[in-house]
Amino acid sequence: MLLVLAGCGGQRGDENGAAAAEPTSCEVTADARISIATGNTTGVYYTLGGAYAEAISQQTGGKLKATAAETSASLQNIQQLVAGTHQVAFSLADTAADAVNGTASFDEKQPIAALTRLYDNYTQVIARSDAGINTIADMRGKRVSTGAPNSGTEVIANRMLEAAGLDPGKDISAQRTELGKTVEGMKDGSIDAMFWSGGLPTGGITDLFVSQRGNVKLLDVTDTLTKLQEINPLYERGIIPAATYQTPADVQTVVVPNLLLVKDDMDGNTACVLTKALFDHKADLVQANKAADDIALDTAQQTNPVPLHPGAKKALDELGAAN
Repeated sequence: MLLVLAGCGGQRGDENGAAAAEPTSCEVTADARISIATGNTTGVYYTLGGAYAEAISQQTGGKLKATAAETSASLQNIQQLVAGTHQVAFSLADTAADAVNGTASFDEKQPIAALTRLYDNYTQVIARSDAGINTIADMRGKRVSTGAPNSGTEVIANRMLEAAGLDPGKDISAQRTELGKTVEGMKDGSIDAMFWSGGLPTGGITDLFVSQRGNVKLLDVTDTLTKLQEINPLYERGIIPAATYQTPADVQTVVVPNLLLVKDDMDGNTACVLTKALFDHKADLVQANKAADDIALDTAQQTNPVPLHPGAKKALDELGAAN
């Protein structure tokens, strides 16, 4: 049975009256199980989630027994985090911002807080070379994977389609499939193009380019950036280096940060421990996937508009002072 990781530390009310758990120390004294909401098994969230779960168990001498759970990622992760199904969740920052603001897919403000900012997710939009697609606008009438239902990929895919003047519900044949099935569809030609928001490299995308060299290509989607930034200024310009998937050249794209989330009433001591475990075992996460190399203390507290959990702030302040 999952123990409720709240109420063991001091509490304070924020300006909205919500309870935020203050840390009194940075250690846990009781045994508990923690479920980490990640993403599908071929994505970076799941890979890093498994390494992070092991790090938590090591950090606490087994007192916190953590496991990584496969999910549809960001949107579902936040919904299930708030429902208590999971205690920690990976999420794109744009979806998390919608959650704390009670906008887009969320009817009301969600009681979440951040443990840290992670690495950036790169929007990887790929088309089959024979599909006649060079821009998002060219996807009209095509079979396009917009990602798994209730995923962060689906959120940004629909926003990009709208920014390009397309109605996701009418102008494309939307294939709402997770990454593994999407890659198979791109291979067999049943899908013309796909969206994926993930770290670099993503295993499923590497597989696609290795097996379909010359048959698929990355698209420059930065012509949608201005309209995306009107929705959320978190969207920024980025580059997918040619070396990532052995493509002919670098490709410009849109990036958005990832956050590690908990409920805002999590025990402060636990939140502190969870945050320190991530940074103390960062080398293990990098070994699991190179995307973790971009997790950095100097950007860790940049989680706005999602509030930083007080326990996480204590951990990050102490880690910063030690470095």
